[in-house]
Amino acid sequence: MSLTKAHIINSIQNQLNIPKNKSSEIVESLLEIIKSTLESGEDVLISSFGKFCVKEKGERKGRNPATGEDMMLASRRVVTFRCSGKLRDKVNRY
Repeated sequence: MSLTKAHIINSIQNQLNIPKNKSSEIVESLLEIIKSTLESGEDVLISSFGKFCVKEKGERKGRNPATGEDMMLASRRVVTFRCSGKLRDKVNRY
């Protein structure tokens, strides 16, 4: 089962004992800050969690799977995530 935004909102509401609409505002605000920072091309580093990085991918040769026709795929930016050592250790703990 995946952790959803609704689960995060409910967890914050229960842990901080605040109204659901306030916890929703907090989560939405955090996500907007992260999105706008990544959109501007900057990385987002969250200590003890990890780093979201914006990387440039150059133009490359590809193939249309339906027709088999060769084509050039445009350059683009992608977001990658690299977890911190502390998070990696927690995930790998059995």
